[in-house]
Amino acid sequence: MSINNKKEQKWGWWFLLPLYPYNRRATIRKEVLKDQIWIFEQPHGLLYAVVPIRMTVIKLEEGGLLVYCPIAPTQECVKLVKELEATHGKIKYIIHSTSSGLEHKIFVPPFARRFPHAEIYCVPSQWTFPLRLPLSWVGFPLHRTKFLPVDWRESPFAKEFEYHILDIDLTQGSFSEVAMYHKSSRTLLVTDTVINVPEKPPEIVQQNPFPLLFHARETARDELMDNEFNRLKGWQRICLFALYFRPSMIDTVSIKQLIIDAINAPNRSRRNYFGLFPFRWLSGWQLSFLAIRNRLLVAPILESLILPQASKKVLNWANLVSLWNFEQIIPAHFDAPIKSNALEFKKAFTFIDKNSTNPYLLYPSGDRQIYLKDANFIQILEKNLIRLGIAKHPNCE
Repeated sequence: MSINNKKEQKWGWWFLLPLYPYNRRATIRKEVLKDQIWIFEQPHGLLYAVVPIRMTVIKLEEGGLLVYCPIAPTQECVKLVKELEATHGKIKYIIHSTSSGLEHKIFVPPFARRFPHAEIYCVPSQWTFPLRLPLSWVGFPLHRTKFLPVDWRESPFAKEFEYHILDIDLTQGSFSEVAMYHKSSRTLLVTDTVINVPEKPPEIVQQNPFPLLFHARETARDELMDNEFNRLKGWQRICLFALYFRPSMIDTVSIKQLIIDAINAPNRSRRNYFGLFPFRWLSGWQLSFLAIRNRLLVAPILESLILPQASKKVLNWANLVSLWNFEQIIPAHFDAPIKSNALEFKKAFTFIDKNSTNPYLLYPSGDRQIYLKDANFIQILEKNLIRLGIAKHPNCE
């Protein structure tokens, strides 16, 4: 990588949310629909569990651009956006699409400052922790920041976009997300509610394969061999970490073994955590990945912990979104665009319907059974949060 590229990828505010890749974020731009829709991707993760984080840019019929879910405005990212502005007009609207996703909120104020002509529209129920602060106090431009009207017909872009807002009270905050439907391209934009896990690592993750190779190892004593097989294995394990935090097919080593392995590790650099590698993957772990790959699903943390807090609201929201005739979905993480439709979207939320007659839920077997086993750690986390009063019981809505 050239010195210029390193400079253009520098992200100076990384310490506000110190997630990988910290102070340098590469950006790639892809055209989804010619001269109409583009996605921008950067690597993003914790402890080398790296997945794409994504921003979508859509050309407006009357000129100008709409940005959904901004990412870090590095020089490289801003340069790629301004190339679109030079051809299609300036950014008119920036959509801050969630209230709870700090990994999304953190980028909105600096991105908005780089595009001073844009109006910022936020979902309602914005909150900060531990103190409740006005948005302007956390960097949002005072005179350009507004809230999305509850009724999409009242928005300034209603001619081209419809939207529905999901807003859930979580006691200590809220989970809000706006799903937007771009009518002319039949594209659904979401942030975190649904994802599709690709079988192979995305391009942006492969630009720096070190996280893939880190997770491909069986022990700390293994070499970081860069080949297609290890990249694939590392990606599949990263997906399990990212979705479940602690998947069922992983074990941890003793402190004694951890130290012995670290001493004998071929790579004891700081980048490699000084040779520390506390994981052991159990035989058959691949079945856990096969259970989630290449299908539209709700992330386990949302299915187990967040969405059941307001099951009626979620079902109503999913039903409203399912009335749109979309043909593709662009989420903010994992794969995109996803070829999908309203039926598949609605099916992804049947888990929350207690009266569902879906045999996949009534008689859990195969993929569903594996999924429930892997989500056990999140279910334990939910019980602890309820006990501490941080979350409420799903039956309390």
